[in-house]
This record gives sequence, structure tokens and C-alpha cells, in this order.
Amino acid sequence: MSLPKGLAEEVSRNLVMVARLIDEDPEQSYAYARIALRLASRVAAVREAAGFAAYATQKYSEALAEFRAAKRMTGSVELWPVMADCERGLGRPERALAMAGEPEVQKLDKAGQVEMRLVAAGARRDMGELDAAIVTLQSPELASSSVQPWTARLRYAYADALLAAGREDEAREWFAKTLEADKDGATDASDRLAEIDGVEFVDAATLADEAHEDSDADFDDEGDDEDEDDDQDEAEVAAAERAGDQAEYYDEDDDEYEPVEDSDVDVTDEIVVIEDDERDDRDERDDRDERDDRDERDERDDRDNV
Repeated sequence: MSLPKGLAEEVSRNLVMVARLIDEDPEQSYAYARIALRLASRVAAVREAAGFAAYATQKYSEALAEFRAAKRMTGSVELWPVMADCERGLGRPERALAMAGEPEVQKLDKAGQVEMRLVAAGARRDMGELDAAIVTLQSPELASSSVQPWTARLRYAYADALLAAGREDEAREWFAKTLEADKDGATDASDRLAEIDGVEFVDAATLADEAHEDSDADFDDEGDDEDEDDDQDEAEVAAAERAGDQAEYYDEDDDEYEPVEDSDVDVTDEIVVIEDDERDDRDERDDRDERDDRDERDERDDRDNV
């Protein structure tokens, strides 16, 4: 409301894009936040949005500065837990732990206090104090059977700390309780349970692809076999045809001839016609005799004409 109408609309559009993209594309969300920050750096909502966009891209120093600015502008302590988590991100878990003991925590609502407990437990784990982290998470909110927006995250953090401490049976129990509270699938409790139980999930799409590849390979093999069978069949048919066309060696002028015995012919060879030299000589004599007869007839005809 403190901005001129046109500028307010421009800033609002950028803030909407920050919110839409912060989970799926943090870098793009951060880019929109920087535009809004350049347009209206004195608006608390802009500084807060810029802080969350920087936090999502692990720019913890920048995020902390923006959160502090927003806190100064509003006087609200609701950003205290995320500010403490920025200290963890900067490698200063002891500062985060110190913030967990500040009076600001008492001003937080129930959700904020649970969030601060999660940050404090994380700081304990950063410092290698697993047992202290487990104790930090043990609270009335953890023991409650009612499901609140923070219940799944709190149970998950507790189960994860138990598993890190080697208390696998207890961890499995709390991962199962997390799954009961996690209706939206915000955590990977089901995967953690399967990992503890030694169950391996296989992607159905991957199995389908592998089955398709195997099917294609079998089809190719069958195709190769069929090609080989076709080649073999063609060879057998050709051999049979050649065998049916029995090679015969004979003299055309001989009234009696006998085909060559099968044993003397290789049926896999082409049919061979053998020229008989003797037959050629006989044909030549016949031609000569025929010419002589024709000449003799011609001479006789000439005498008759005379």
C-alpha cells in the first residue's frame, strides 16, 4: 500500500513468480526476487521474499541479511527459526543453538517453536551430539497422537536421528509413524522404511523398457533364424530341381540310348551337355551326301530339260 499503483502491481507480479517458482526452480525464483528488491527494497514483504529465495538457493549470508532487515521493519520474530538455520548453513551451529535459547523463541507460535526445536536438533547433530539431538526432539508435540502441519517433519527428524545413532528398530517405528502423518508425501519416509527392511523398488517404466528391449532382441534372433531357414530351404529346392532334371548323355542319331546312372552325376552340378565328336563327323558326312544328291538331281533335271 505504500507504493504507487503501477509500481505496486509490478512488484506484486514479481513476488507472485517468486512464490510459484521457489520449489521447482529456485534460481529463477531468486531472479524475480532481485527484480522486486530493486523496485521496492523498503517493503518488508519484498525483503522477506528475497530472503526466502536466497535461502532456497543456499545463499545463506544474503538470506540472513534480508531476514534481519524484514525483522527490523516489522518487529516480528516469526523469521527467528529460519534465521537460526541460516547460521547453521554458514557453518555456525553454536550460534543457531544460542538463538534457540533466546527470549524470542517464547514469542513464537506453536509451529514456530516446533521449527526452532528442529533447527536446534540439527545444530546438535552438526556438532556431533547425536544423543543431545534426540533429547531435543523429545517433546509433547512429538508424543501427541494428533496430526498437525508440523507432525510429519518432527517425527521424520526424530526417526532420522535415531537411525544415525544406530537405534534401527526405534527408527523404523518412527518412520512408520511419520508415514501415517505424511498424507501429502512431503517426506521420503516410505523409502527410508523400505531401505531399513531391505526392500528395493524398481521403476515400472524401467522394467517395461527392458522387457521391450528383450522382445526386440528375441525378434531379431527369430528373424535371423528365419532368414537362415529360408536360405536352407532355397538351397534344398534348387538341389531337388537339379536332381529332377536328370543329366543325359546320348547321341541324337542313336535309336537306343541310355541315361547316365545317377551315381555318375553330381546332382548339385549344373546340367552339362556333352558334344559327341563322332556325331559331328556323321552330321558333316550327311550334309555332304545331301549336297551331292542335290547336285545330282539338278544335273538330271538339266538333261531332261534338254
